[in-house]
Amino acid sequence: MKQRILGSTGMKVSILGFGGAEIGQEQVEQRTVDALLNGALDAGLNVIDTGECYQYSEERIGKAVSHRRNDFYLFTKIGHNQGFEEDNWDLGMMERSLERSLKRLNTDYVDLLQLHNCPEELLRSGEVISLLQKFKEQGKARFIGCSADGAAAQYAVQTGLFDTLQTSLNIADQEAIERTIPEAARRGMGVIAKRPIANAAWRTGARPEAAYHQEYWERLRRLRYHFLNAPLPESVGTALRFTLSVPGVQTAIVGTARPGRWEENAELISQGALPMEAIAEIRGRWQEASAGQWPGQV
Repeated sequence: MKQRILGSTGMKVSILGFGGAEIGQEQVEQRTVDALLNGALDAGLNVIDTGECYQYSEERIGKAVSHRRNDFYLFTKIGHNQGFEEDNWDLGMMERSLERSLKRLNTDYVDLLQLHNCPEELLRSGEVISLLQKFKEQGKARFIGCSADGAAAQYAVQTGLFDTLQTSLNIADQEAIERTIPEAARRGMGVIAKRPIANAAWRTGARPEAAYHQEYWERLRRLRYHFLNAPLPESVGTALRFTLSVPGVQTAIVGTARPGRWEENAELISQGALPMEAIAEIRGRWQEASAGQWPGQV
């Protein structure tokens, strides 16, 4: 698996990372997670991204691969918890959230600790950023990042205080290509692409039931990319290769709950970046259809 340096962090990350949402929010047995993650690590994965808000994700990751802690970079998030009756952005809650995460992950530090969808006004107040900096000084996080889109992501980049930006980027979500990624790259920030295959919202040919996927479904209907008519593995591969072709992006986080899927996705991107003409066509269709009115999706 090809690797890239994640900005000024110096971490040499696999260009395809693992996102932990599905294994936390779906009914998945621990033995399935064990097989999935250990198989992916054996095949070259070295980035695992999770968060407390993904329900059982951290606990399952900790049980599956904490014994291989030196084999991968571990990313998690705070500020967007789920299932806890506390203010997401209360500083005390955030401290307790990190402690819960470290316990579930069976580690005493994470490689990257990210604010998760923090509102711009709270970023501007500075308190939440200062808290992350404290965690970094304490050794609980090697680096700090912001997972955000739109104006919040733009402000996070402009502060110069974060080591990384995680932001939505795919064939149906391209605002970040101009709004935030170039500036992040100039500042030496690592860039992590989330939702890099637009949740494969086209895969069934019908409008997705999950509300989280429906905006991409509507956009893709207007974009009319011809490659989406190809067999699903081919269309997913094209979408993923597009995201990884964007200058400044070091890794793309893809979630799955099925053992072997990560290896299949790795094979799909083995051809490398898309040809320039294919990239130009995708960008052109986006610019025409969006007319500058499609914001990045959280």
